[in-house]
Amino acid sequence: MKAPALVACWPGMGHVGILAASYLRMKLNGVPYAEIDATPYFLPDAIEVVDGIGRIPAPPRQMVYAIAEPPLLVFEGEAQISGEPGIKIASELLDVAQEAGVSTVYTGAAFALPMSFRQAVKVYGVATDETLRSRFAPLGVEPLKEGRVSGLNGLLLGLAKSRGLSAASFLATIPQYAIEAPNPKASKAIVQVFERIFNTTVDMTEIDERISETDRMMGEFERRVAAAIEALRRNTEERFASEEGEEVEAGERPEPHELMAHIEHLFEEAQRDRSKIQELKEELDRWGLFALYEDRFLDLFSKKEKRE
Repeated sequence: MKAPALVACWPGMGHVGILAASYLRMKLNGVPYAEIDATPYFLPDAIEVVDGIGRIPAPPRQMVYAIAEPPLLVFEGEAQISGEPGIKIASELLDVAQEAGVSTVYTGAAFALPMSFRQAVKVYGVATDETLRSRFAPLGVEPLKEGRVSGLNGLLLGLAKSRGLSAASFLATIPQYAIEAPNPKASKAIVQVFERIFNTTVDMTEIDERISETDRMMGEFERRVAAAIEALRRNTEERFASEEGEEVEAGERPEPHELMAHIEHLFEEAQRDRSKIQELKEELDRWGLFALYEDRFLDLFSKKEKRE
């Protein structure tokens, strides 16, 4: 197999990159080409228990697929392995790629913003050289001014550059409040970038169906948050009118997606620092949103128990 390019992705926010890679591979008839054995690099932090029997879990699969037309390698990592083991897996992947003649490496990821799902997806790009960056505009990609691309989806670019390979990562925007849910709309935007790069056509029927279902769920969630905000506004106005004996103007209210992004930030802080859980609870109660987030809030405690 000889291929000029590699598309490589691991799971991340919204599973944006990995969904794009797997969809591209499936629709272009990719076939198994190589598998990287992650066993030497896999350091489990727990055992799996089924019916009272415990065992060490299997390492996440790290598969390389070959596509004949256009000639291309696609890598899909089942899960990211952090630290030095992850770097070693990425290095083995680049060994496979260079043996196949790859000269350019692409990855995909998400760019979380305080946005609504209704807003159009934008794709930002990061390249390791000016030549590759200059190709962004015709692809509909905007260069990322500053920031970070975390995990192996970002680190692979630096490792590729150290070997003299060109590399770029494409980051599609997603709502900050939905980073834990798959976002096929953002994945489609990255697949469309790859269509332009490789001068090919990908059937989008299946991913469009998934987008419709995801939009329906996000729309319902945003509507429920908007209703909670409106109910809080009415209650506040009624309370002030009762206390002051006159009507008052409504105060400034956040958009649903802005409030949801704020709540998401508090959840992230609570996961890192348990002293923030009370602040999160108070904010959920203040906006009348605890019922919507109750399962996830309680999950903060179950995750603590699993770690212990």
